[in-house]
Amino acid sequence: MSTRVCADADEAVAGVEDGATVLVGGFGMAGMPVALIDALIRQGATDLTVVSNNAGNGDTGLAALLAKGRVRKVVCSFPRQTDSHVFDELYRAGKIELEVVPQGSLAERMRAAGAGIGAFFCPTGAGTLLAEGKETRVIDGRTYVLEYPIKGDVALIGAHRADRMGNLVYRKTARNFGPVMATAATTVIAQVREIVDTGTIDPETVITPGIYVDRVVQEATA
Repeated sequence: MSTRVCADADEAVAGVEDGATVLVGGFGMAGMPVALIDALIRQGATDLTVVSNNAGNGDTGLAALLAKGRVRKVVCSFPRQTDSHVFDELYRAGKIELEVVPQGSLAERMRAAGAGIGAFFCPTGAGTLLAEGKETRVIDGRTYVLEYPIKGDVALIGAHRADRMGNLVYRKTARNFGPVMATAATTVIAQVREIVDTGTIDPETVITPGIYVDRVVQEATA
C-alpha cells in the first residue's frame, strides 16, 4: 500500500473512529504533531484512548484535545508537569482515566507491538504500585514484571522531512517516540515540515521507512 500525500491535516486524519487508540508522538512539545491534533479536534472523534509520553502541555496540542472532552483514557509516563493543568483538572474531577507506564517500558511495549512480540518480562516497576495485579517472575535472582504490547489504531507523529513514498527523517530530539509508534499502529499519519521528491533523501538517513507510513502532510506555513 502506497503512502498518500494529503492536501491538508483535515484530510490526513479523516476516518479516525470513536473509541480509537491513538498514539501521539512528542516529548513535551518536541515532535508533537500539533497540526494533526488540531485537525483531530475538528474531525470530532471521541472516547479516545491516547498513548503519549506526556498528558499535554499548556492549552495547545494534546492538552487542547483533552480540554474538548474527547479522551476517555491517557496512557503515559509523565501525567503531571508544571503546565499540565488541563489533565490535572480532568483527572481530579474523575473525568478521565490514567494508566502510568515507566518511560522505557512505554517505548518497549510499542516496539513489541511493531515486532510481533506477544509479551515480555521487564524489571522496571517491580515491587512498586505499577506492578500490582501483574504477573511477575524471578529470573537470575531478579524480579521481572510481565508487560504486554501497546498497539494503536492510529499513530500521529511529527517528523522533519518526508519524500513522496513516506520515508521519514527526524530532527534531533523531535525523533523521540515517532519511530516506535510508526511500527505499532494500523494507520500511521506523519506531519512534516517538508515533502521532497522520492530519491532526494539519502537512504542512510531514513529512520522510519515509508512502508510504515500511510499518510503524510506538510505543515502549513504562515
